[in-house]
Amino acid sequence: MFLILVVTMFLAGCLALPIKDPYSYSSAVGQGGGTPFASYGEGRITGVRVWETNNNYYYYYYYNYNSNNYISGFQLRYGNTWSPVFGNEGSVKQVMELFNDEAIVEVSGKYNPADYICYLVLTTNMGRTLSAGMPNQVSFNFYPTNMGNELRILSGRFNGAGITSIGAHWGLVDMEGAGNSTLETHIFGGNFTSITFS
Repeated sequence: MFLILVVTMFLAGCLALPIKDPYSYSSAVGQGGGTPFASYGEGRITGVRVWETNNNYYYYYYYNYNSNNYISGFQLRYGNTWSPVFGNEGSVKQVMELFNDEAIVEVSGKYNPADYICYLVLTTNMGRTLSAGMPNQVSFNFYPTNMGNELRILSGRFNGAGITSIGAHWGLVDMEGAGNSTLETHIFGGNFTSITFS
């Protein structure tokens, strides 16, 4: 009888172990001036549009070439619905339509600590990538903490010219009930106070 009690207590203790949080956040990089944003939508991300601004110019007097490319804006499609454009539509647009069961599993690129995100690369679980901008300045690499998670939200800040900071939120997508994957973003006073998944 005592053995049954001990085994029952042991099994109950094992069931009470904390469950690992299925969501993770890759902290924002960049200068961070301007208006805060957070993408939102229902269901899986199915498409991406990224705009870059090319300010390539020559100093004729010194014969120097300077490249000042940066990410001016982006847009994500959740299911069949496009989010608003965060930032603005620059001169060059890159587009990627995701296949069924394809998800973004890595966000990487480069940023200039003094102003904009210079380069953005989105990589899927099928090995496809979308890249925009110019690969110069300081590198960053975001990926989910937990296996099986995918990109759910991009957040950060933008000003009148482009994206000044970017961070990534990772999680699971409930593909069975669309109502279970609704995202709510709460922004008060220009600061992100919480992001909840219901």
